[in-house]
Amino acid sequence: MDAFNRFLDQASEFFAERKGLLVMLGMAFVVLNFVLQFVPGWVGETNLFLHLGVLTALLGILLAWAL
Repeated sequence: MDAFNRFLDQASEFFAERKGLLVMLGMAFVVLNFVLQFVPGWVGETNLFLHLGVLTALLGILLAWAL
């Protein structure tokens, strides 16, 4: 439990200085999903990176607001 608390402290300090990092990462996932749509295979059909990008961006907005 002590290691998890240290991880949360380090993560909160890291994201407090870089508030837009998760939002930009989420946007990159959405753009990556757009590019992968044109690649045949299961990755282009599932929209995996679209969903991951939207969730990451929402988490980034909430963390930036809280920190």
